[in-house]
Amino acid sequence: MSDQSEIPSSEIRSDAELVKTVLGGDVSGFEGLVARHQPRLFAMARRYSRSESDVQDIVQDCFCKAFQKLASYRSDAPFEHWLMKLATHTCYDFLRNKQRNREDTFADLTDEQANWLDRQQPIEGVNADEASAARALLDKALAKLAPEQRLVLTLLELEDKSVREVAELTGWNATLVKVRAFRARNALKQVLARMNVRKYL
Repeated sequence: MSDQSEIPSSEIRSDAELVKTVLGGDVSGFEGLVARHQPRLFAMARRYSRSESDVQDIVQDCFCKAFQKLASYRSDAPFEHWLMKLATHTCYDFLRNKQRNREDTFADLTDEQANWLDRQQPIEGVNADEASAARALLDKALAKLAPEQRLVLTLLELEDKSVREVAELTGWNATLVKVRAFRARNALKQVLARMNVRKYL
């Protein structure tokens, strides 16, 4: 049997206890929160960017905000819920900033890729060998959408969240989530239609 003292304290202390430790002045407790939750944050961030440097920036930004706003956490709800809501807003900010800082055109999608995507409609049903390519092309299609459209589709379709869960994460009411999801799906259809390359058909 292993000695209990060998187990890092962050592994046997709850999130609420670690938060209390940090707020009490022992900032080392925040390292435990980072170690415990960063795998999920990295997985979430990778749904919004395929650039590992962007992913690193998103996660770092999220933890910086979490540290700065830690006093606003209320222990009546799980810390993970509070953190994921903050992460959702961080990803949304990332999408908006990225849209402002670049001109995104269809030039980054090669004719061959566009034709492949058109032939694979709908994306569901691609085999395992094509799954990675399908995801890459879907990411390029999603990148053409407005930030709130990409956010709502990512949460609903890729993360399989319910309308209620999306409302909680974003702060939008359920009706607004449904309206934005409807508009986002229509916008995505238009993007996919524009990716159709007739000369390859």
